[in-house]
Amino acid sequence: MKALVWRGVNQLAVTQVPDPELRNEQDAIVRVRRSATCGADLHLLGGHLPLLRRGDVLGHEFLGEVVEVGPRVRRHRVGDRVVVCSVVSCGRCGPCRRRQFSLCDNGGTGPALGGQAGGPSPGGCYGSSPALGGFAGSHAEYVRVPYADRGAFTVPDGVTDERALFASDAAPSGWMAAHLAGVRPGDVVAVWGAGAAGQLAARAAALLGAERVVVIDRLADRLRMAERHVGVETLDHGTQDVGGELRELSGGRGPDVCIDAAGAAAPGGGWRGRLGQRFRPAPDRAVAAREAVHHCRKGGSVFLLGTYPGAVDRFPLDTVLAKGLNLRGARQHGHRYIPMLLDRMARGELVTEHLATHTMPLDRAPLGYDTFRNRLDGCVRAVFAPEP
Repeated sequence: MKALVWRGVNQLAVTQVPDPELRNEQDAIVRVRRSATCGADLHLLGGHLPLLRRGDVLGHEFLGEVVEVGPRVRRHRVGDRVVVCSVVSCGRCGPCRRRQFSLCDNGGTGPALGGQAGGPSPGGCYGSSPALGGFAGSHAEYVRVPYADRGAFTVPDGVTDERALFASDAAPSGWMAAHLAGVRPGDVVAVWGAGAAGQLAARAAALLGAERVVVIDRLADRLRMAERHVGVETLDHGTQDVGGELRELSGGRGPDVCIDAAGAAAPGGGWRGRLGQRFRPAPDRAVAAREAVHHCRKGGSVFLLGTYPGAVDRFPLDTVLAKGLNLRGARQHGHRYIPMLLDRMARGELVTEHLATHTMPLDRAPLGYDTFRNRLDGCVRAVFAPEP
């Protein structure tokens, strides 16, 4: 089958790889109908996560059709249209029982990333480092889905592929950020980053009852998209006084909840290309996180949703303590939210098609990543689909 593979730092190629096979009784094989780029992929592409091997298949946000199931798969049959959570988890271990699915004890078996992070490996992830399980990614014609009854979700009739696709990663990530940050009716919420996860975090905050939601970015096209499709206020980081504007719209106190959905790709950051610097402190890569801490009201909540590969220096812990902030962060616990999100998509409460700004066949995936990485032509997400 064809797949998009990593050839080295910032090098991609579409090539032939072996077809996936059932390895365990709980596996399914899914024919990919849609697969999207994600900002986290750019850290892999740039060589900032450990152990990625030449020839590894990338991609983790996808939707497809079941073509084969193992003998212990009960919830899915051949022909089902499913969206697959980007996180691989067993659904039975301690973290999964606590609904912390991205911390699964059995989803990722590699020790390296866990050692860098100061503990056991977290759950697995498609198309990522072997430290997160080494699962082949979704930028391919077919994908093996472990624990299929846990991680694959039937898409309701009437929900388009383009809408359901974002229930794989961006929508549950955004909802988790708003939920775990404790957004309540009447809150003022600020979100740094107007990419897919940032827009969907803002939409989640609005649906949870926030009185005012503002998205901060320096890309005018993304800000216009957030205003038009998400219905939130926006601030241009490049031309406006973000701190002053946030104080003005919150009665002088600062937002109740601040969400960093930009991560290391935030303005002022820049990525380090040398592999040896992957885990050294990166003092200029936490722009959004620092601003979220500084601008949040006293006693408020800050949630770190953006990706930070490796250590970050110059983080304002003194401000966190002085202001008594609730500081949280996590990789998405998608299994917890995806059924609810699909229901909201079916009711028209959660619309995501506008995020798929560029759709192209898998053969053009390297061009899609170049367009996405360099934010060309208003690209928010490049989506790869089979040719008609």
